Amino acid sequence: MIAPDADLSPILALPRHARLIGMDLGTKTIGLALSDVERRIATPLETIRRTKFKADATALLAHATKHAVGALVLGMPLNMDGTEGPRVQSTRAFARNLAAMTPLPIVYWDERLSTAAVTRTLIAADASRARRDEVVDKLAAAYILQGLLDRLAAIGRKAQDDADRA
Repeated sequence: MIAPDADLSPILALPRHARLIGMDLGTKTIGLALSDVERRIATPLETIRRTKFKADATALLAHATKHAVGALVLGMPLNMDGTEGPRVQSTRAFARNLAAMTPLPIVYWDERLSTAAVTRTLIAADASRARRDEVVDKLAAAYILQGLLDRLAAIGRKAQDDADRA
């Protein structure tokens, strides 16, 4: 199942300790990140070197099984003005094909500037170009997933505040 853009209901409906995998989909690689069971912290997991869709999806879903993942979070590469370009179309096609292989819900999350932010951080940390190339995709996936986890935390805080006022 693919959730409509910005619809977090599939994640909100998950069992309490189901983890999430975040994905930064590129033309050559797929960066993966994993949430903790409390869904508070995103940790870089792996970078999959893309070959063919079936092999890429099999590697991704193996991680989902291994880590008891409840949903997949796919970075949505919107243009800076929020419009959809050709990369969004290929991301949606990837999600459709992946959804045919798994019952896990797939949720989109805005990934604008994720790779740029991670690259700036790595440059500031004086990471070599080789090291940046090695880790940027999985760190971008963690950046994307952390954005969603922070939003989930804000939703939880608002619900708690509303309950406290009632």
